[in-house]
Amino acid sequence: MATTGSDRPETEFPRAIGAPATRALAAAGYTRLDQLAGVPAAELAALHGVGPKALRVLGEVLAERGQALG
Repeated sequence: MATTGSDRPETEFPRAIGAPATRALAAAGYTRLDQLAGVPAAELAALHGVGPKALRVLGEVLAERGQALG
């Protein structure tokens, strides 16, 4: 997997979710925001590194695109 020169995988997720959440999502196979549309928030919250702030930020960004977590 490509990286940006740090321990943060190359994804289109907002930096505001933090590197641990980005790594957790990438490890679970998510690298694009559209892949998260419809995924239950509880499923993402179960990933180590994805906390309430990351879920809030992802929800807000998806809402801007007319999408939502499941």
